[in-house]
Amino acid sequence: QVQLVESGGGLVQAGESLRLSCAASGVPVMNVIMGWFRQTPGKERELVATIGRAGTTTIFPTALKGRFTISRDNAKNTVYLQMNSLKPEDTAVYYCAADRRLGVNMYASKVDYWGQGTQVTVSS
Repeated sequence: QVQLVESGGGLVQAGESLRLSCAASGVPVMNVIMGWFRQTPGKERELVATIGRAGTTTIFPTALKGRFTISRDNAKNTVYLQMNSLKPEDTAVYYCAADRRLGVNMYASKVDYWGQGTQVTVSS
């Protein structure tokens, strides 16, 4: 059975960094599209980043480019989201996601597997 287990969230001050981890079981991360979403109360779940089978990475929100990086360790079957220079507006629940569809954009409504989410809170 596929399971995505997230860790690494917490409370940090503005300007600090966090690395989120998504340990996958039951699915090889290199054979699917892996992504990170985030969501705040009252807002839609926002796509943050994806990494494809070939390792191609994309950071979607312009405000996150240069600060966030998605990567993976195939041997550990784990995907990471490195978050640097964190800002209060980055506060959200961050979700790891896996999508078996290839060659298409990732949408929250079509994600195959979700992690439980990990809270990231950035204080000013």
